[in-house]
Order: sequence, then structure tokens, then C-alpha cells
Amino acid sequence: MLMDEKNRVILFICLAVLAFAFLLPLATGQNAYYLTVLILMVIFIIFASAWNFLTYSGQGSLGHAAFFGIGGYISALVAMKSGLTPYLTIFFGGAGAALTGLFIGAICVRMKEWFLAMVTFGFAVIIQVLVASQFREITGGWDGIAAPPLISSSVPNYLLYEYYSILVIAVAVLLLFRYILQSKTGLAFSAIRENELEARAAGIDPVRYKLFAFMVSAFFAGLAGALEIHYLGYITPEIFGVDISFWPIIYSISGGLGTLAGPVIGTIVITLLWDGLQSLGLTYPRFIIIGVILVLVVIFLPRGLVSLPGEIRKRAPGWMAWVHKRIPR
Repeated sequence: MLMDEKNRVILFICLAVLAFAFLLPLATGQNAYYLTVLILMVIFIIFASAWNFLTYSGQGSLGHAAFFGIGGYISALVAMKSGLTPYLTIFFGGAGAALTGLFIGAICVRMKEWFLAMVTFGFAVIIQVLVASQFREITGGWDGIAAPPLISSSVPNYLLYEYYSILVIAVAVLLLFRYILQSKTGLAFSAIRENELEARAAGIDPVRYKLFAFMVSAFFAGLAGALEIHYLGYITPEIFGVDISFWPIIYSISGGLGTLAGPVIGTIVITLLWDGLQSLGLTYPRFIIIGVILVLVVIFLPRGLVSLPGEIRKRAPGWMAWVHKRIPR
């Protein structure tokens, strides 16, 4: 079956973005600062996409830093004790986060979205306190512990290899999400999100699908956390901070909630603005600037930046007519 025009355009855009992502580090001369920004950006694309995946089933979370941090700690501890490469232990971190997600979900999955969100927020606060105090002999308390690097710094161009390996993982995660959302599971998510009672009447078990969504989201949030701490080389309880929970929400909403491209676009745009403003010396004013941009996006682009091209096409005829009326003849 021939690909229709819209799908061809989407495929072309995806391939162009991938090519750009592949060539960008080479174009910047493999600058360590730019590579650091790119690596963290790709990691948070995974994290934001994992959070966004949960919303497809009509659920929300204000404490996804809990799974981000659990994945990081488990991966670091397993790598240190076993000597395995972090490229394997990140999946142990993801599995630990998924099991935690199953536990939280089993208790709270029947709650409404924002009640569940508050529970996850509280859980992130609790787990931070426990890691910093009760388990400090294992976790190092607030001082944290070292985490084996993804690739040893003694390897030439190690940052470049880390970037490309994390980029491959991010692409694989996005393709997996796309596959799930286009399957019967994705249709079940949509039915549950739109009307849970009608979905139940149609034979869909909301609890089972919500638990599945929670586990998948927690798994990849944990995997993203593991990638970050192995890249940075250390981990502290600050990884459970409120700001870590709110970044994927900001990225997803600004980019386009409930779309695969939204978290990607939101993460790229907000990260570039955030670091760009800091490079201009606007360390504190950038909080205000980013806040104003987010308010404007929510008011004028409620479907996020991903809807901007469509809004421009829709409003362009009206703008052109307004301009023609005011041009003297």
C-alpha cells in the first residue's frame, strides 16, 4: 500500500531530524560543553516521553523523579557491585523503577488523575528522605555515591560515543511508544482516557491497562535516570527533587501534551532557551522569561508548540487580508 502524502511528510521530517541530530556534534567540532547539553537533552527527551506516555491512559504524575532516581540508584549500585557495564545495568534500574511503579499503581490506580498525581508527588518526597537518611550507609546520604561512567574518559572521543549511544536508545524508545500507541493497547488507552465507564462497558479493563501504562512509564523514567547518573558519574538524593519531577511536565505541555513529537520539541526548545539565556548572563531572569513563554504557550497554543505550523496555516489568510486592507494603493 502506497504511503499517503501526510505520512511521507512526517517520515521526511523524522529522517531530517535524525540526520541533523547525527551531524550536529560534528558541526560543533565535538565541543565538550555542547556535547554535554546535547546528551542531557536527549536523556530528558526519554524522561519527558516516558511521563507523557502515562497521560495517554488518562493518568498524571507530579512525582516522576521518584522513578528517575530509583533507576539511577539501582543501576549505580548494581554496576559497582557486579562490575557489569552500565549499558546493561540501566535496564536493572528501569526494572526496579517499573516494579515500584507497579506497587504505586496497584494501590492508587483507581484514583482520579490528580489524586494519583499528588500521591506520586508525596512518594517522591518520602523516597528522597529515606535515601538520604535511613539508607545512607548504602546510598551515601546527601553526599551521594560515585557511578561508573558509560564509557571511560580514557577512550578518545568518549563523549561523542556516549551521545550517539544515548541517541540510539532514545530513538528506540520513541519507536516503541509509537508501536504501542498504534496497537490495540493504544486504542484501549484512548477509550479509557475519554470515558472510563464506557470503556469498561465495552469490555476493556481500565485497571490492567492503567497498570501497564504506569509500569512502562516508570521503566523508561528509571532508564533515563540511570543514563543521566552514569553520564555525570555520581548520584545524590537531589535527583528526587521537585524540579526533576516538573521538567518533564513543562517539556510535554509546552511541546504538545498527548503527542509523540510534543516532549521532543518541548525538551529541545526549552533546553536551548534555558542554556542560551544562561550563556547571556541571564541566570535568574531566565526563570521569568521561561515562565512567561509557558503562560503564552498555554493560552495561545493549548495543544503545544507542535500545533504551531497548523495554527499559522489556519490564520495566514486572515493576516494577509488584514495587511492588504492597510496597504495604501
